[in-house]
Parts: sequence; structure tokens; C-alpha cells
Amino acid sequence: MTTSFRSSAAAASTTTSSQIPAFNGLRSASASSLSRNALTLPPSARSLSLIRAVSTAETATEKKRSKVEIFKEQSNFIRYPLNEEMLTDAPNIGEAATQLIKFHGSYQQYNREERGSRSYSFMIRTKNPSGKVSNQLYLTMDDLADQFGIGTLRLTTRQTFQLHGVLKKDLKTVMATIIRNMGSTLGACGDLNRNVLAPAAPLVRKDYLFAQQTAENIAALLSPQSGFYYDIWVDGEKFLSSEAPEVVRARNDNSHGTNFPDSPEPIYGTQFLPRKFKIAVTVPTDNSVDILTNDIGVVVVTDDDGEPKGFNIYVGGGMGRTHRLDTTFPRLAEPLGYVPKEDILYAVKAIVVTQRENGRRDDRKYSRMKYLISSWGIEKFRSVVEQYYGKKFEPFRELPEWEFKSYLGWHEQGDGKLFCGLHVDNGRLGGMMKKTLREVIEKYNLNVRITPNQNLILTDVRATWKRPITTTLAQAGLLQPRFVDPLNITAMACPAFPLCPLAITEAERGIPNILKRIRAVFDKVGLKYNESVVVRITGCPNGCARPYMAELGLVGDGPNSYQLWLGGNKKQTSLAQTFMDKVKLHDLEKVLEPLFYYWKQRRQSKESFGDFTNRMGFEKLKELVEKWEGPVVAPARHNLKLFADKETYEAMDELAKLQNKSAHQLAMEVIRNYVASNQNGKGE
Repeated sequence: MTTSFRSSAAAASTTTSSQIPAFNGLRSASASSLSRNALTLPPSARSLSLIRAVSTAETATEKKRSKVEIFKEQSNFIRYPLNEEMLTDAPNIGEAATQLIKFHGSYQQYNREERGSRSYSFMIRTKNPSGKVSNQLYLTMDDLADQFGIGTLRLTTRQTFQLHGVLKKDLKTVMATIIRNMGSTLGACGDLNRNVLAPAAPLVRKDYLFAQQTAENIAALLSPQSGFYYDIWVDGEKFLSSEAPEVVRARNDNSHGTNFPDSPEPIYGTQFLPRKFKIAVTVPTDNSVDILTNDIGVVVVTDDDGEPKGFNIYVGGGMGRTHRLDTTFPRLAEPLGYVPKEDILYAVKAIVVTQRENGRRDDRKYSRMKYLISSWGIEKFRSVVEQYYGKKFEPFRELPEWEFKSYLGWHEQGDGKLFCGLHVDNGRLGGMMKKTLREVIEKYNLNVRITPNQNLILTDVRATWKRPITTTLAQAGLLQPRFVDPLNITAMACPAFPLCPLAITEAERGIPNILKRIRAVFDKVGLKYNESVVVRITGCPNGCARPYMAELGLVGDGPNSYQLWLGGNKKQTSLAQTFMDKVKLHDLEKVLEPLFYYWKQRRQSKESFGDFTNRMGFEKLKELVEKWEGPVVAPARHNLKLFADKETYEAMDELAKLQNKSAHQLAMEVIRNYVASNQNGKGE
């Protein structure tokens, strides 16, 4: 089976300061014979570059396109050669199959810290629209982590599970088990729509329920239809799932030339999308989903009575970039327009098809939709989308300010039951924490939700269960938020070493110590314990933990070295900028100490660290860092109030010096830990 492409010369002037290399398209002699509904573009859009990923018997006259495009074309809809290589005894799969298995929700990995022959394994990622996880699926994933993984489960920034360390010989068993227990990994990775985010809070409110249902409908609309997933993992066994009638209608509708007629993949065709595609749905004010970082951001708009009426749509967000290549960049989504609620699936489909037809397929660094919109500009993009949508977008509705909501701690759902948000450092569940969580979830038959901040929510909890659950979880380190360091509450990191093939330096394994060092700097410069900054760390520039939205982002740019980004905000509405390159891990304090000191000394009333850095300007901040000689220290004095006698103080002081702390700092740390481990849950 071959694929033909049709393209005019790449057009569009660049609207960003960095020029993106032009894509000259892929031209096919058979383009005129393609059996697609006619699409007449307005004069302003006729110069755009079109890529027709249409199944045809013709052979395309090819210009440059990426190797992955060839793999997809020759795969028989994401089957070959993966289906054959899964039958061999080899511990790994080849290059083409490695790309294809991503569409099935898995990445091939190896331990980069082992020398000699490579020890291959696979990471499996689930797909959980809105982060919803049934009791049955949670217990299944917990079992699989112990039986076939490395004994841990990881909660991701896109509300899914990641299961690491699965051997190739066990892949089919693990995949089939997930499928048969109300789960799926289909489309969790690869060049198609990924997991659709929505606020994880199980609030019984019209807007929240509507947002979550919309996320599930969009996920269903954009799910692959050709059956490759079930053919490989459950031998073609059919697993029926109900789809809303409006989803089926929207998928099958071809009144505006969006579909491939008679194709097993009516929306994706043989080539699927140029790159990954990310969508989030939320309600006004709730930015728990980092709405502006997605290819499409959908916001429920209600009337004065709280009844959903339609949606505002943002487009063009994305985090990934490449070091030392300024033509790649993180980007915030921008307003596209408003649609009535009955049109949302058609509008989303039209946007996806615009990216499918026009996104670059020659150089994957520039294949995300954000580069298409940066090149065209939003007006041209809107004009083309409207041709596939069949309508004009209405003006964007006014929205209130965004705020980040963690949903940690105990809250009422609105139906007489409670939910409990649990902070999980970097989303990693293991050891006693994992064991205790399973016991609680199994004992009380709880469903759970995964948040976009790598945390977990226990849902539908009866009021009488609150105290015993709180006490049990606290004993395993799952503390109520007032006992968690505020720095940890908003911090995130990607897995990075040892398994991620893209990692340049540490992230998940390094962030606990980095946060402790930041807290020590806070103490040194006189910042209060309840003050915090949003810290996000990634081991490479691809941005999985969304570091470019952080007040302080650390992006790996070498061994034990980070690029520092400053200027995001707590609401997740501002893009950070590069502040400094190649900051060695052991030199972090040399940069952070003056930044935090001057934030405390020169900030305006209630000014956040991110807003402070933007107001001061990076040139001034760099000057302060370069001239830094240390904070003005008040005369030293013994704080004996915390100690029973001088001997106790002196003993504590000696221990504190070993940790580069004061006796007072160490004593406070001991007291906080004691309170957290022994008093958490009392009076709840």
C-alpha cells in the first residue's frame, strides 16, 4: 500500500522573530485523482501548503520527508513489522517497530547506566481521559507493576499511568490484561491525539461534569478505528465500548472534505498526524490542566445559571524545543474563537484535519501545530479551519482570570461524599506508599483520578471513612497538604535517567535534593516557610514536565548541568524565558541565592517570584548575580528557645554544620517531620 501527497509550494510569512525553515511540500502526480470531497479555499488561503495523507494505489513522486513517515506508510495501519517482531525471541525490536509501538502506547528503553550489552525493556503508558481510573483498573496496574515492572507506578503530567521495565516477552500479557480490565494504552504515544486532559476533581457541578464528558467524547472521536491495537495484543478480539451518538456522527461526517472515504482510518488515513497532538478541556478559572500548553485548549462557557452553552477554543500551544536551535521554541496557545456546545466535536475535528493536511512531515522538529500557526498567523489558520468546520467561529467569550488548583486535601464532591487529593512527589508510587494506597483503595472500593500535576485523587469517600483513611495514609508518607513543603506541592519533574533515551541529565532522581537546597536558600535569605515558587525540572529540552511555564525551570543541557528559565507564574499563564545556560548542579546556590535574596528585598506587595523576575529584567538580574557576595547577615546569636539546655543546642549545632544548616534550621526540620508523621490525621 502506498500513500500519495499533494502540495503547492510552502508559503506563509513567519510572524515570529525566529525564521522557521521552509517546507517545500510533497508533490504527487496522482493528486488530481484523489477521491475526496471538493474543498474550495478562500483567496487568502489558496497559497497554503497542503499535505494529502490519502491512501491510493499510486506511487508518489517523493521529495524529502522524515523516516517515520515512510514507516507509517509501509505499516498497514501501524501493524507491520511490529506484528512479526513481537513473535521473535529477541529482547528488542527494530527501528521501524520501535516507532510503531508508540501508537500502541509503549516506548522501547534500556538502562543507560549499565555498561556492556543493553538490557532492553518497555515503558507502557495508559490512556485515561480526564484522568479517570476505575477501582478495577487501579488494582490491575498495581499488580502489573509488581509482576512485570520495576515495582513502581508513575503518575504522569497528562493524567495517565506509566509502567516501566516490562520485558518484550511479557508485553502481550501486560497489554491484554490492561485491555481486559477496562483500560487502554491505544494512542497514549505516537503521531495522533494523546490523552485528553480535564480537571480531575470529581465535583458534581454541571460545568465540571460537562468538561469531563467533553474530554471523553473528544478522546473517542480521535481514537484510531482500524483495529491494529486489538489485532496485535488480543489477537483481534473485539472489545465493545459504547460511544455517544454525537461522536459517531461527527467522526463519519464528511460534508466538508475532512475524511478519507472508505478508509479504515477516516480521520487519520495511512499517515496519521505529523507529530503528537495534545488537547485539554476545562472550566473558567480552573487551570489545573495547563490549558495554554496544548495544541487545542477547550473551555466550557456557561450562562448565568451555570448551564453549559458552548466553548472557547485556544490553539497552538506546545512545550518541546531543541537546544541551540532558536527556530524551535515553547509557545502558548492563543484564542481561535467560540463554538456552540453541539459543534465542539466538528470544530476539534476541523482543527486536527488542518494540522494533518498542512503540518510539516519533512522535519519532525517543526511538525507540531504550533509551528504551523506561528508560520501562518492565527487569521490564516482560522480561515482554513473554517473551511473544514463549515462555519465561521464566533467571537471569543470573555473569561475570568485563571488560577492553578491542586485539589489536594479533603473536599466535598457535592453529592454528600468526599474526595481526597494526595500529593505524590513526582508521581512515583512505590514501597510502603504504594502498598498502603492499594490497601485503602481495595478496602473501601474507591475509584481514583490522576491529576495533571502527578497527584492522585481518591473519590466517592463516605464521611465516616475520612479519619481512618487519613491516618492510614499518613503513616505511609501520604500527608495532608499542610504537612508538605510548599515547594513540593507545585514541583514536577520528568523521569529522565536511567531509562529515558532523551535524557541529558537528572530530573526525577535529582529534584528531591534540589528542592531541599532551594529551601535552605530560602531560610538563608529570610524567606518564610509558607512562601514558594513553581519549580519544574526536565532532563532534556522536550518539556514533558512543562518547565517553560515554571517560575524557575531547570532544563538539562549537559551532564549535571541545567539551562535556567525564569518568568512563568503560579497561574500557568506566562511563558518563562531563558535566563542562563550551562549552570552546573553544584553552582545552583551561586545563582539562586542572589535571585531569592533580592526577590525578598525588592518585591512589590504580594509579588510572586516569576512576576518579580519579569519586572526586574534579566540584564539587571544577571548583574546582581555576578556581583553577589552574600546576604547581609545579622550578628550571630544562640537561639536557645528551642532547646532544653546549652548542651542540647551544641549537639544540634554540630549535627547541623554537617548539613550546612544552622541549629535552628535543623531543629525546625525535625519538628516539622515529627508533626507530620505523628499528628497527621488527628482531629480530621
